[in-house]
Amino acid sequence: METLRIGQFELSNRLFVGTGKYATYPLMQQALDAAACQVVTVAVRRERLVDKEGRSLLDFLDLSKYVILPNTAGCFTAEDAIRVALLGRDLLEKQKNKGAGWVKLEVLGDKKTLLPDPVGTIEATRELVKEGFTVLAYTSDDPRSAVRIKEAGAASVMPAGSPIGSGQGILNPLNISLCLELLKEGDKTFPVIVDAGVGTASDVAIAMELGADGVLLNTGIAHAKDPVKMAHAMRHALEAGRLSYQSGRIPKKRYATASSPFDGVISYIPGE
Repeated sequence: METLRIGQFELSNRLFVGTGKYATYPLMQQALDAAACQVVTVAVRRERLVDKEGRSLLDFLDLSKYVILPNTAGCFTAEDAIRVALLGRDLLEKQKNKGAGWVKLEVLGDKKTLLPDPVGTIEATRELVKEGFTVLAYTSDDPRSAVRIKEAGAASVMPAGSPIGSGQGILNPLNISLCLELLKEGDKTFPVIVDAGVGTASDVAIAMELGADGVLLNTGIAHAKDPVKMAHAMRHALEAGRLSYQSGRIPKKRYATASSPFDGVISYIPGE
């Protein structure tokens, strides 16, 4: 698969996988390996980095193998998200992981819907860009909000397929298509990553067939009955969806079209 560029980062894999919600850290390790992902996203807030036994999530990640994408999950104001992003950069710099220069920005509106706050997201994007971050900004599937976030300096915009952790898949393919169209106007290489709501492999394939440059997911793997098998499925679905998009699907038609032409068919009448 061709290289994906996001700011100064060059990626050979377009599946981004989260590290939360797994029953155990060893299970997370197995699932990440099955997904064959290059980028794993980690929530920086301390309560998400350290478990009840005092073990750090980072101790269970091969930092020489994975590029860590720190995220600001759990932040409900621009100020909080900026603070957490700075903390994440400092942490990864100490770990000497090359993920120190970027951040997946989440500024959420409320704890019930976990929908993004568009105003807070734009404000935080502008400030983090000033701080030298490569910002990948989570947003809703509203095309105008997506464009405003790009204009604020985001290196990638990440429209949601459906609400975080809902498993509802791509609820509004038209809006995702519009996001892709508007965000790529004037720059066909601008990276758009579908984020949130993935429930199964077909959701990943649909996102990629729409023309997304990648997919970020967590719950769809972590809460599957067999996370490792689901991780394999997500991996192959992304590859299939990308190939399908690049191949160009046939147009949809109202009526059937015969695979073989009727003209020139020789009629056969028994007994003649």
